Amino acid sequence: MASFDVIFLGGGPAGYVGAIRAAQLGQNVAVIEREGLGGTCVLWGCIPAKALLEAASLANRVKHAAEFGVTVGEIKTDYGVAMKRSRDVSTKNSKGVEFLFKKNKITWIKGTGTLGSGKSVKVTTADGKSETHVASKAVVISTGSRVKGLPQAGLELNKTTVISSDEALVLAKAPKTIAIVGAGAVGCEFADVFNAFGSKVTLIEVMPQILPLEDEDSGKEVARSFKKRGIDVMAGAKLTSAKVGKSKVSLTIEAGGSKNEMDVEIVLVAAGRAANIENIGLKEAGVALTDRGFIKINERMETSTKGIYAIGDVAGPPMLAHKGEREGMIVAEVIAGHKFHPLNYGNVPNATYCHPEVASIGMTEAQVKEKKLDYKVGKFPFSANGRARTSGETEGFVKIIRDAKYGEILGAHIVGAHATELIHELAVARENEYTVEEIELAIHAHPTLSEAIAEAALDSMGRMIHA
Repeated sequence: MASFDVIFLGGGPAGYVGAIRAAQLGQNVAVIEREGLGGTCVLWGCIPAKALLEAASLANRVKHAAEFGVTVGEIKTDYGVAMKRSRDVSTKNSKGVEFLFKKNKITWIKGTGTLGSGKSVKVTTADGKSETHVASKAVVISTGSRVKGLPQAGLELNKTTVISSDEALVLAKAPKTIAIVGAGAVGCEFADVFNAFGSKVTLIEVMPQILPLEDEDSGKEVARSFKKRGIDVMAGAKLTSAKVGKSKVSLTIEAGGSKNEMDVEIVLVAAGRAANIENIGLKEAGVALTDRGFIKINERMETSTKGIYAIGDVAGPPMLAHKGEREGMIVAEVIAGHKFHPLNYGNVPNATYCHPEVASIGMTEAQVKEKKLDYKVGKFPFSANGRARTSGETEGFVKIIRDAKYGEILGAHIVGAHATELIHELAVARENEYTVEEIELAIHAHPTLSEAIAEAALDSMGRMIHA
């Protein structure tokens, strides 16, 4: 038995960031993690997927090299090679977290943990041994989430013909045909990747638009772009039957008043994630759950049981790595007795890395209308932006929704090249309660993509210059 100040159960983005911050604040910290450090994000999500998306982007860019005066030979793609590179990137990131643990003198206990009495954790180590560790101050649950299948639609994951994003990240080659069920961030990203590597892609979404959590204009823009590239986009679609075979899956889909039947080699289910709450002793410890199956917490990340905290995906949406990281920072401050800045869940940026990229913060226009707020919209197309023209990346726009009276930024939405980087100017603005006037007063270098943000701010005031 070993004693620590704080024990984190899970070493994903929430857990490892919380552990590092806790160690910086002088705590003796342990992290229980059965897999490599970095969790789903580093090993099976954000990092390897983005490595594949970079490969997809390169493949698509090279196709247009002649327009820039660069002649290339025949273009061939190899998903297996791109996959191996993505796994290498993932491994290096995980090893980087290991280095940070050593640097900050954090103990990594390799195994699975279950909450015990008091603030103890029972661990089954990687070699099958059982041991118990005790936290004098706090236990933090950061067990993350996992992919879900769609058994109700006949799509139980089998890892061969019906797969999740996990299996997609280790495929040896791109399938000739693939249907992706769920057109949120994950679905759109893999549609982009497999299309670039030669697969015939059908993207299926039950909601009226793809990227249903994003502004309607954003979903429409990405759908247009995807269709230009030969991706079949089916929104407002209902999967009525699925017959899973050894080498193909037969699907029947109703969309737009018609019935569509298709056979594909692989179905990728990208329809959400479930919190990892099973077999970790929550009930025995008296830890309460929400109606949606997440651990219930307050703004201090405290659960219903004294001395037990929860952060990251297991504590509820938005299920994003950066949200979990910030919760990790907060829980470390709370446990150490420091003042903390409460997390504004309405100001967590969304980022989707398909091409064109999509990013947003705050409310959509539909949400603003639902709240019956008096608002104005400013919008600027990248087709009118000098930097976008020079790079040949003119798809998309910047859209800013502002309060009509005071100029408060209610929401911002970007579709286009590097949207996931550009959104942070608006994240800083909203966090510090800047108005559109203050955004515009900041001089934006020319020529840059960020000028589109200034122009959208101007447009919301009726003063746009370049379009």
